[in-house]
Parts: sequence; C-alpha cells; structure tokens
Amino acid sequence: MAVPKRKMSRSNTRSRRAQWKATPVTLVACANPACGARHLPHTVCPDCGQYGPRGARRQVLDV
Repeated sequence: MAVPKRKMSRSNTRSRRAQWKATPVTLVACANPACGARHLPHTVCPDCGQYGPRGARRQVLDV
C-alpha cells in the first residue's frame, strides 16, 4: 500500500474533502397520465401503484 512521504497540509486536505458532495435524489414523473406523481426510477409509484413505461404499464399495488 502506498504511504505518503510528507504530511498533507490542512488546506490541501480540506480542499480535497470539499469535492465530496451529496447529490440530489433522481425522481421521475409517473407514466400514468391521471397520476403524474414523482417517484424513484424503476420503482412502483406509491400513489397509484403502477409500474412500467407508458405502453407496458401494469398494476402492481392495490392503492
């Protein structure tokens, strides 16, 4: 394993750590035109219970 030859300064350490950013959650609109709620991609819509793209939607949950 590589070992640093010299101590990294506080400013360099903090500059490097500043690049670690949280990213916002990706949400998509429900394919059901009557619903249109925002939910995580590739998951069942919690409002209407349907899953899949427009042509191949299927009812998964009874809401």
